[in-house]
Amino acid sequence: MAISLDDIEKLFEQKGHEQYTGEPVTMLQHALQSAFWGEQEGASDALVTAALLHDLGHLLHDLGDTPSLHGVDDVHQYRVVPFLRGVFPDSVIDAIQRHVDAKRYLCAVRPDYHAALSEDSQRSLKLQGGIFSKAEADSFIAEPGASDAVRLRLWDDLAKQPELL
Repeated sequence: MAISLDDIEKLFEQKGHEQYTGEPVTMLQHALQSAFWGEQEGASDALVTAALLHDLGHLLHDLGDTPSLHGVDDVHQYRVVPFLRGVFPDSVIDAIQRHVDAKRYLCAVRPDYHAALSEDSQRSLKLQGGIFSKAEADSFIAEPGASDAVRLRLWDDLAKQPELL
């Protein structure tokens, strides 16, 4: 059940104006800013595409505003995968699938990272399994595509600026 590029465009047209849960930007602003930061860093086309689409899974359901406030992890990083297979290469899908675990990793290896997360990102982190242990962090970063997911996650954090794009 692959999604077409036209379908993605329609999703952003229909739901892109919605508030990115718990953040001061819309879903479309967040997507565009994430891709923008990837372009600024000189990332590959595949990784910039992943940055643009990494939260598309949020647009595929209707769980209301800020599901994490209700103790719900929407597993958006996995929900979108079946729709993207066959349309985008594994390098795009892998970065999208791993961007949540990249947050868990960064919290484990960068002492100040957790405190810098937005309130909603901290709340969702608990629902997503919490901060990795050292062994989990070591295992994660050894996975193919994990370093790209970490880069994407850092752009994700920067992509919450209402005055940008």
